[in-house]
Amino acid sequence: MSDKLRVLVAGVGNMGASHARSYHKLPSFEIAGLVSRTPDRRAALAAELGGVQQFNDFDLALKTTKPDVVSVNTYPDTHKEFAIKSIEAGAHIFIEKPLAETVADAQEIIRQAEEKNKKVVVGYILRQHPTWKRFIEIAQNLGKPLVMRMNLNQQSSRDNWETHKHLMESMSPIVDCGVHYVDVMCQMTKSRPLKVHAIGTRLTDEISPDMYNYGQLQVSFEDGSVGWYEAGWGPMMSETAFFVKDVIGPAGSISIVEPRSDTVSDTSDIDSHTKTNQLLLHHQERNEHGAFAKQDEWIDTSSEPDHQQLCDLEQEFLQRAIHEDLDMSSHLSDAVNSLKIVLAADESIRMGKIVYLK
Repeated sequence: MSDKLRVLVAGVGNMGASHARSYHKLPSFEIAGLVSRTPDRRAALAAELGGVQQFNDFDLALKTTKPDVVSVNTYPDTHKEFAIKSIEAGAHIFIEKPLAETVADAQEIIRQAEEKNKKVVVGYILRQHPTWKRFIEIAQNLGKPLVMRMNLNQQSSRDNWETHKHLMESMSPIVDCGVHYVDVMCQMTKSRPLKVHAIGTRLTDEISPDMYNYGQLQVSFEDGSVGWYEAGWGPMMSETAFFVKDVIGPAGSISIVEPRSDTVSDTSDIDSHTKTNQLLLHHQERNEHGAFAKQDEWIDTSSEPDHQQLCDLEQEFLQRAIHEDLDMSSHLSDAVNSLKIVLAADESIRMGKIVYLK
């Protein structure tokens, strides 16, 4: 294999297009082709990238381009199929979260990759974010147990709502987005999750009666830590308190906070999903009079990378994983662990019971 990795990009939606731009920009990669069933979007991206091969069929694209890497950015119901076929064809994998629709399918992808000695990098974009890394590090120093409060509600309309409805043909918001934030919780606690309880409801007749577009999970950890995560999609969603990222421990709290502004929020803006704005660190220490001994600390994050730069960082990590033969076992076990938690939440909602994790 040459130093330049030839990549077949499958899926050219928001994430697929961003990753394709990263492959086009970074000297370690070369785009072998784009495959998508949306020809207008695919053609526009191909033109933006200076002209690359285009395909409508994944199997034909894989056979024709013979890539070193396949970047899977399609809907989750195709993840296992595309990943296994790519590995069997001798390619490494970048795959957007969640890794698969089920834990068993995720484990099968990992098993196949290990047998073929291929790398699998899952698109946990927050793991590449310097401010989120600091957020996690500070939380780890607040003592135990932790209380973790997080959400990401999206007031979607037009194309964004159509995308969300398509996603909900196979996966709820609490599963699709939740893997990011329960992964963050697991990094903060470094503790084994014990049980999950969740609630959810269907707020529109535009989706299947078997699906819900709002949900909230609660997860308990072995060290006594607890966390909740809330996610909702749709034109009815409120933009009040749509972005809560807050952690409390015995020593104080750390929060991602919005700066005071008169600007109206836009939860459909993909940059807002990773943007941290500012960190607020609160210390619980008090003086002899019972007043707080330290002032709250405002930590500026204005120089943080934007969404496209984060995608660049993800692909730089993929390049290192391949060329430096990084051990991906911890990365992949964490991906399975977070998937297990959100799928337990989905089961809890559908069955109306607490789900205990093995």
